[in-house]
Amino acid sequence: MPMLDVKGVSLYYNVKGNGNPIVFIHPPLLTSENFRYQIEELSQYFKVISFDIRGHGSSEYSPKPITYHLIAEDIAHLLEHLKIEKAILCGYSTGASVALEFMLTYLDRALGGILVSGMSEASDFYNRQRISLAVKLAKSSTFSILAKAISIGNADSIETLKTLYRAAEKGDVKNINQYLQCSLEYNCTEQLENIELPVLLVYGKKDKSFHRYANLLKEKLPGSDLRFIDKEKHQLPTKAAGKLNHLLINFVELHIKKNK
Repeated sequence: MPMLDVKGVSLYYNVKGNGNPIVFIHPPLLTSENFRYQIEELSQYFKVISFDIRGHGSSEYSPKPITYHLIAEDIAHLLEHLKIEKAILCGYSTGASVALEFMLTYLDRALGGILVSGMSEASDFYNRQRISLAVKLAKSSTFSILAKAISIGNADSIETLKTLYRAAEKGDVKNINQYLQCSLEYNCTEQLENIELPVLLVYGKKDKSFHRYANLLKEKLPGSDLRFIDKEKHQLPTKAAGKLNHLLINFVELHIKKNK
């Protein structure tokens, strides 16, 4: 199991394939296992890099509080370790906010971005309530309930459910809670115009509460391309993998220069 030591904390990571590098970033509680279908298919075309955020999955507990900026720093360390100068950042759900933070902080290390069901802020009542509930459940006594709920929500099969839940169970409740808290506090909307890179925005047509964020990102990001996937909700990496992967492949091949 490949592990990277970042200032005393061991991070699990995986690299598969060759070509333009794409780093996949998962949301709180979930792990790199959530990108199992992307790793399998996209590694035929690109260098696919996945990792477990501190305190998640096979990565160690972080004594330093989890923030989007800290995760972005860890990605920069991982790219340096892999001797990769620039990469595409692909974040799912609140992982997309981390992708934005990376592009804002390390613009010279990014080739572009792919934001799947993402947002630059959590400003609507419905989603703030959902995240706040997850924060309340992210404690030892109710962690298994939260882990099961999120795993079930993202599973397309019993096999996927078991895989996601087993990986989620390994996580540290305190670090997961910190990552969830970031979702409520983070807001980079007014900085988005500084990201002058190609960015693909992908949302499910049925993910109505996120359409406001889709339109906001499309308006604010100068190089963005917004796509909706028919008949799908929020959990695109697992429940609409084929359609999502097709969009990702086309986007990278059309808009991203080959990374020598």
